[in-house]
Amino acid sequence: MSGQADPEKLNIPREWLEDFEAAARRPLEVRMRYSFIKTYKPVLDDASYRSFDTMEEYRQWCEKNLPAWLGYGRL
Repeated sequence: MSGQADPEKLNIPREWLEDFEAAARRPLEVRMRYSFIKTYKPVLDDASYRSFDTMEEYRQWCEKNLPAWLGYGRL
């Protein structure tokens, strides 16, 4: 056994595998540069910082001010 999974048995589309292999050949510096994508997060990105006296205050602020899709609500 070679230790590598067979992409066909895992149902990995050939295009994805080719993209992955191309990315793996890039130098580490290039891979790191492309690894992080800046996505604007409403409300969170609108102030340089916020501070709270307690975790409860922070949680209440999140529930009141942040869109649910950001995932900062309680479960």
